[in-house]
Amino acid sequence: MAHILVLDDVPEAGMLVQKILGKKGHAVVAFTGEEEALAYARHHRIDLAILDIKLKRMSGIAVLAELKKMDPAMRVIMLTGYPTVQTAQQARTLGADDYCVKPLDKEELETKVSAVIGAA
Repeated sequence: MAHILVLDDVPEAGMLVQKILGKKGHAVVAFTGEEEALAYARHHRIDLAILDIKLKRMSGIAVLAELKKMDPAMRVIMLTGYPTVQTAQQARTLGADDYCVKPLDKEELETKVSAVIGAA
């Protein structure tokens, strides 16, 4: 199964994704801090990153750009509670594979993760 990094400044959101995808057999590590998540990604192979767009210090878009510099082939799904066409386009331009709107729907998340990982 996949090694998945989750970054969301709300700890409960990261734990929810970890619980949902862990039950599917994925190895999921969740972070609330951008620097910790980026440091982890520098030293571990990540198959998929799931990033919230609104974070505390950086935007999820900036984290996406940093992750893609480390590994251009890394798959990425963006999360947001505040969807806009502009953010979706920006995320896609930087290489995001998909987009989920909060509150997360379990089946939608599982389907999108399966599709993105399957496309790798």
